[in-house]
Amino acid sequence: MKQEYLLGSTPPELFFVLGAISQYLGAALAFSLFDDLGVGMVAVLRVIGAAIILIVLRRSWNRSFNDLDMYWTAAFGIVLATMNLCFYLAINELPLGNAVAIEFIGPIAVAAAGRRSGRNLSSLLLAALGVLLLAEVTPEGSIVGFIFALLAGMLWAFYIILGSKVARTGAHLDGLGIGMLIGGLVISPASFGSFGHFVDSPLLILVALLTGFLANVIPYGIDQVVFRKISKPRFAFLQSLLPATAMCVGIIALQQRPSIEELFGVGLIIFAIVLRGRENEG
Repeated sequence: MKQEYLLGSTPPELFFVLGAISQYLGAALAFSLFDDLGVGMVAVLRVIGAAIILIVLRRSWNRSFNDLDMYWTAAFGIVLATMNLCFYLAINELPLGNAVAIEFIGPIAVAAAGRRSGRNLSSLLLAALGVLLLAEVTPEGSIVGFIFALLAGMLWAFYIILGSKVARTGAHLDGLGIGMLIGGLVISPASFGSFGHFVDSPLLILVALLTGFLANVIPYGIDQVVFRKISKPRFAFLQSLLPATAMCVGIIALQQRPSIEELFGVGLIIFAIVLRGRENEG
């Protein structure tokens, strides 16, 4: 009962910030593996590693197929895994800021599909502008990277829709783990060219597992908790906290100096969240 009270009373914004910190730490580890393993192998290991950790922690093998609602669980896992792969392929061809800005089209579309009051639409536009300022978009990159980033954004929208469905069924966190395992196997052909490097270095297995834990288990597990607390449009809207959190982590952990544009972008996102919060309360 105490755990349920804490989960129920904790603002979803705090969950998002904690998940974002873990996700960006995991992303930093993943980037360090690109040269050794290749983009496809890193994406596959991240998803399958996270799936194994979550399945073991939850002992998901004790759940029946009926409890897990396998149709939605499999669809959710395939979307999640493919979204991860497309984003990695995008940032291999585009500057990170460009990929983030393009990918954010997905959550914006889901958020725009919610209650269409003037205040909600205004807050959405302010948050989108804040993300663009934080992303530091440049004219660099390739059409291939643009296509992968756009696909990642479309899949992000489906991740929100299907993730909310799984969170509200009996599957919940078990569905997340088993779904990621199915999704990881579906995208596994992307890793075939790098399999030899993986086998030759057992240390990479540990790094991959840690990457999966930080970048998938914690943030996507938090998402499953938050999905039960708020609507899909509000969840999509709060995704704007991710780039803002990344900038704050850079300031604190890496002693980076943000530009005026970045500070203004964070301010816009915070103002937009407050504005939309008041609308939801009203």
